[in-house]
Amino acid sequence: MEPVWSIGLMTGTVLDGNIDIAALRTDGETIAEFGPFALAPYEASVRDVIAAAVEAARAWNFEGPDPAIFAQAETALSRAQAQAVVDFLARERIPAAQVRVVGFHGQTVLHRAPQPGRLGATRQLGDGALMAAITGIDVVHDFRSSDMRHGGQGAPLAPIYHAALLDRIGAGTETAILNLGGVANLTWRDGSGALHAFDTGPANAPINDFVRAHGGGPMDRDGVLAARGRVDEDRLARLVEHPYLAAPYPKSLDRFAFPAAMADGLSLEDGAATLTAFTACAVSHALDRLPTRPRRLVVCGGGRHNPTLLRFIAERAGVAVEGADALGLRGDAIEAECFAFLAVRSLRGLPIGFPGTTGVPAPTTGGVLRPAPARSSP
Repeated sequence: MEPVWSIGLMTGTVLDGNIDIAALRTDGETIAEFGPFALAPYEASVRDVIAAAVEAARAWNFEGPDPAIFAQAETALSRAQAQAVVDFLARERIPAAQVRVVGFHGQTVLHRAPQPGRLGATRQLGDGALMAAITGIDVVHDFRSSDMRHGGQGAPLAPIYHAALLDRIGAGTETAILNLGGVANLTWRDGSGALHAFDTGPANAPINDFVRAHGGGPMDRDGVLAARGRVDEDRLARLVEHPYLAAPYPKSLDRFAFPAAMADGLSLEDGAATLTAFTACAVSHALDRLPTRPRRLVVCGGGRHNPTLLRFIAERAGVAVEGADALGLRGDAIEAECFAFLAVRSLRGLPIGFPGTTGVPAPTTGGVLRPAPARSSP
């Protein structure tokens, strides 16, 4: 297959109110060209209904009928993201006809990892047919469900794209990619080319939630609060005993698996410092789980803008930390680029989940195609 232009969309579990949009030219195996990238903020009403849907999902917990707010949130976010694509293409002067597919992740509201004797479950809100109708472009969405039906974790899905990025920068087994979103996930490729990837633990989500709840704003911007605080080492020692950190991979997390309540009773600064240190310690534990410990981490995602978090990771994990941007990559765009990449893989029937990443028994494709009304399916 010749490389085609694809648009990827991502809104993470950190709920920062932004739609990540990235254009990528790819055949689903290699990166031919990076296209434009943008952040498009949701209107306040859309942010509010998404937040309400996430709260409703926690109470629902996959039991009984869907909360009514799911349908409302799904329509609102699908329309908002579709319009963001239309505006993006117009601004960048890209004709819709030049875009082969949109990779539409949707908004994760709940994720439950599989357990012995029970398949996992995941829920992303996103109406792919509505997106296709508004944009006039074929859409691939619902990337995780097939993997989970086949016994996988449904996450992380980024590793196959991370592998393409590692190829692009010429990295070997000394290097792993760490994404710091709501949770953190790690991708490493061994000498045989096999992928090893999993969620390492919390990242931005509990820090942001704690700071917001204690009047410090929406996040610990630039890690200033954590830098001023003192890590509660006794509490941290208890936190790192959490069984998830010692569990073998593949493994995955819900955004609320490690809540802000871990820092209850601490001051704003000390709580931020302790939660930041916990993220770093979880990364260290994750590196210890790999067959060979990488010496360098290439960091992407919103958390790479937090210098205190990066310093803690370097110190507590004993590893060189390098921002993706310094290597010619686009750290803020990688998650959206990933779903542009995965959408093309889905069109080609190529796998997106693997035994060493999601734990699925055999490599498994995923994604549901919604053709645009005026365009034929492949």
